[in-house]
Amino acid sequence: MADTSQSARTIWVTLAQPKGTMNTMATMKPSALRAFIVAIVSSCVIVLTPWARDNATTRAASQPAAAARIISLVPAVSEMLFEIGAGPQVVAVSSFGDYPPEVLKLPRVGALLDPDLERILSLRPDLVIVYESQADLRRQLERASIPMFVYRHAALSDITVTIRQLGARVGRAEGATAATGLIDAKLAEIRTKVAGRPRPKTLLVFGRDALALRGIYASGGFGFLHDMLTAAGGDNVFADVKQQSVQATSELILSRRPDVILELRSGSLPVEARRKEIAVWQALSSIPAVRTGRIDIITDPRTVVPGPRVAEGTELLARTLHPEAFRK
Repeated sequence: MADTSQSARTIWVTLAQPKGTMNTMATMKPSALRAFIVAIVSSCVIVLTPWARDNATTRAASQPAAAARIISLVPAVSEMLFEIGAGPQVVAVSSFGDYPPEVLKLPRVGALLDPDLERILSLRPDLVIVYESQADLRRQLERASIPMFVYRHAALSDITVTIRQLGARVGRAEGATAATGLIDAKLAEIRTKVAGRPRPKTLLVFGRDALALRGIYASGGFGFLHDMLTAAGGDNVFADVKQQSVQATSELILSRRPDVILELRSGSLPVEARRKEIAVWQALSSIPAVRTGRIDIITDPRTVVPGPRVAEGTELLARTLHPEAFRK
């Protein structure tokens, strides 16, 4: 575990695993762990487009009844449910969930790798929100005739689509409309503020080995991280790589010559540790970002969770890239 990047670990803990519970990860070799974390960020973390699946006796219905006992195995969706007013309908959440604070009081039913089917069934849900990759769990829930809300990949623009579809499914359409309106308005405001300003070529890193330029994972040219960066007024140095993540070597970064390096982390970072992590990039002194000192580490979960706070996360990126645009 010692050589696994802090940013990747914190993103993983935020999105999929209970705080203080590292049993599954502890059994992995470091190389396998890094690959697994990237898979999470590159697939399950990305905003997902849902569809409702109902059991054989209800599939013919044009619109299933609004769910009253919801279990969410996706932390970002748990945030969505509370944002649209469906919090009272949620009876359990992922072991990872820590926002909003209300979820801390709810039962935990496992996460992506370790869903607790017995506990899920004991809570008598009428809707379970699952990852598309949880094929075994989906089959088991289908056999138990429990409706599901399953997620697929999408981009920043699809977050509001997801929220509206979720609102319709759980009987909170008005709340979903209000929430998506605020997100769209905030993103439009950010785009207006940065419009016409120089767009720095930006390396957006979400995983790196501690105190080393190894195990670097950066946003590729697809996915919500890429879209957030674009909305914030930056040009992704890997925009031409149409995938969600890029394993970037030092040589590859040197060839892309970013003007700005931004690292995203969901947890806190002490001042001295932050200084040391930024100093690591001095090994690539020939690239513009290092020469001009435009290297920053943003430690805020709003930048890595594809939920209703995504516009706030986008503003954090924009304020870092274009601070002058937000001065009054």
